[in-house]
Amino acid sequence: MVNQNLKNVVAVITGSSRGVGRGIAVALGRHGATVYVTGRSAKAGDSPFPGTVFEAAEEVTAAGGVGIPVVCDFSDDAQIKKLFQQVEREQGKLHILVNNASVIPPELYSPGPFWTKSIDIVALLDVGLRSSYIASYYAAPLLVRGGRGVVVNTSTYGASSYIHGPVYGAQKAGHDKLATDMAIDFREHNVAAVSYWFGAVATERHEMAVANLPPGEGYGGVFKVIEGREFGGHVLAAMYNDSALMQRSGQVIIVAELAQEYGIKDVGDVEPPSYRGVLGFPHVQHPSIIV
Repeated sequence: MVNQNLKNVVAVITGSSRGVGRGIAVALGRHGATVYVTGRSAKAGDSPFPGTVFEAAEEVTAAGGVGIPVVCDFSDDAQIKKLFQQVEREQGKLHILVNNASVIPPELYSPGPFWTKSIDIVALLDVGLRSSYIASYYAAPLLVRGGRGVVVNTSTYGASSYIHGPVYGAQKAGHDKLATDMAIDFREHNVAAVSYWFGAVATERHEMAVANLPPGEGYGGVFKVIEGREFGGHVLAAMYNDSALMQRSGQVIIVAELAQEYGIKDVGDVEPPSYRGVLGFPHVQHPSIIV
């Protein structure tokens, strides 16, 4: 059985009041982790979607972990710095950082070329790519101090295939490159950096995107199996405890493939498939380093 025990492990999940981030947070809580649940939503109505950092933190605690809610706007560098200062005061170290915060305007899902949409969707590069770099910057000393750590950037097949247009693709490809290059800087400190490719996940935004489509036709009918929100978190728990963690550092990882390797299944004993053959996979980074 794969070891998924995260007792005494401290994690920060950015953008975890709902969606994939909340699912990962709750899953890590089920394995005993202390999880900082972070995001902008402090009360109902702060977002068109349900969920707050306080509700998500309560769910983490109810699952068996320790959920700590922190309201943080990831478009504000000062608030990100303050978040990690709090983690340092309260924990003194960090073991897992999941970069998941993003701003996704509803228009992103609209059909049509990028120039027919509002230019405001470029915010996805600010909260979603830039904010991941800032969070990693402030988290890095705490991860190094923790003695064993991992940074996980949430990404998708949009890094290699056209999904939602160029801004979305650039953000996902950027997450991949951040992980591969941060891995080089971290490699002497027993801290790994990876990018996680999810398939379609059963989030509030996914339900909105496919609400008016016939069954099975969301995302062009490609994703036949919808991953549960906690699926990636259970895989992460196993990867963190894997003795081969550092060997994975710098990699782009398809969550479904790693789950198969660990023998982890989703809700209902389902094995979500990899879509590598349909939607592609990035090239392997060249080992050359220029400093």
